[in-house]
Amino acid sequence: MTEGNVSNTGLSKSLYLRGKQCSKSLYLYKHHRSLRDEASPSQQAIFDKGTDVGTLAQQLFPGGTEISFDGSSLPEQVKETQELISEGETTIYEASFEYDGLFVMVDILHKGDDGWELYEVKSSTSVKDVNYYDVAFQYYVLSGAGIDPQKACLVHINNEYVRDGDIEVQKLFAVSDLTNETMAFQKNVSQDIASMRSVLAGDIPKEDIGPQCAAPYDCDFRGHCWNHIPDDSIFSLRGRGINKFDYYQQGIIKLEELPTNELNDNQKFQVEMYLSQGEHIDPEGLSAFLKTLWYPLCHFDFETFTSPVPLYDGMRPYQQVPFQYSMHIQKKKGGPIKHCEFLAEPNVDPREALVNQMLEEIPQGACVLAYNMAFEKTRIAELREAYPQYAERLTHIINNVRDLIVPFRKHYAYRWQQRGSNSIKKVLPAFTDLSYKDLEISDGGMAMNAYHSMCAEKAPEKLADLRYWLLQYCKRDTEAMVKLHECLLGL
Repeated sequence: MTEGNVSNTGLSKSLYLRGKQCSKSLYLYKHHRSLRDEASPSQQAIFDKGTDVGTLAQQLFPGGTEISFDGSSLPEQVKETQELISEGETTIYEASFEYDGLFVMVDILHKGDDGWELYEVKSSTSVKDVNYYDVAFQYYVLSGAGIDPQKACLVHINNEYVRDGDIEVQKLFAVSDLTNETMAFQKNVSQDIASMRSVLAGDIPKEDIGPQCAAPYDCDFRGHCWNHIPDDSIFSLRGRGINKFDYYQQGIIKLEELPTNELNDNQKFQVEMYLSQGEHIDPEGLSAFLKTLWYPLCHFDFETFTSPVPLYDGMRPYQQVPFQYSMHIQKKKGGPIKHCEFLAEPNVDPREALVNQMLEEIPQGACVLAYNMAFEKTRIAELREAYPQYAERLTHIINNVRDLIVPFRKHYAYRWQQRGSNSIKKVLPAFTDLSYKDLEISDGGMAMNAYHSMCAEKAPEKLADLRYWLLQYCKRDTEAMVKLHECLLGL
């Protein structure tokens, strides 16, 4: 079901939640939907995972009937639901109801011993504030439509679950009973609906940008509402400590307008470097850092995937699982550099094969250089826990990891083009002629999506294309580290 099926005078659950977040977003969606930002591949992947989780959660109440919404209208979905209820069906997936121009699809509607129960399924690992209104709106519509829910629950992921064999849905999911909170929210829901309908019947709200643009969800009208904000604005200032929207409300938008005495040291440094369009080099700091490295020197980077449903035994929901690495090895200063890489086959637990190849290719006692090393060290520690037979060798590697982000984080080397960021994506083009712009896969989120696509893909040509760009992206990460290390040596 798409929001396009809901008339301009009606509200679906997602529209209600949109209106709770921002009345202007609700109005724009109803009346000027073409102004929306396009969903990124990462956002689409999140939507797809949510659908998969919802389907799996149906096994908590097996044997039910699902309402088909592909190509069917809202009235047809509502009619089919009513027919199933009349026929005595006790479990309905995507049960559809309409009341007073309000429309909901209940993930799982189940008739228990005391009456009907509604279950909303989320791929998150806990109950969030927005979930209370999500469930409360469904309860409101069901009550109005003649269903008297005796129970209202949120089904979410139990992140303590560890897979061992087939997925055990009763252990994978946790069920939180929100019935009391849901009933207490009913008056608020009624008032919200009246307020939103008033908004939709009037002119476009004058609501300005604010924290609601990103909470609880990133708004898909940000491109439209933020088009008056320049790239280098107060909102590009890194770190916390000041309320950026307070300054915005005072008319302070550009970095040059900021009172720097109110900023912390890092923010002040960012602004001063931007205004001078300059660079800051600390030769002594660089020298001290470079002396902490040794040869053989291995520039190393992992790519990982996560999944709300653990794909292989021994994995937890949302665990970061390495499926790929790239490494550039230099045995001595000024010597040749060798590239090594690993990319798992699809639909096979990648971890042990990755560990074996990694242990073969990293020279004994080598310095392993990562960028923001906490990520790589944590992944190796998790591999050590999963495969204790390799614990001693993996521990040696962990002890030999060093962090290339240090000289940039400590401003031993900084250029204004970084705009306060120490991310390798910002540092690399600031100091070299290399970037990620020529790659089909250009960030970790895209790499993760590509791995999941690779596991679902059957066509050999498309599989080969995905593998090619995954290898190119991960290789670029360690190639970037080589370039940056060479640049630091030169500086």
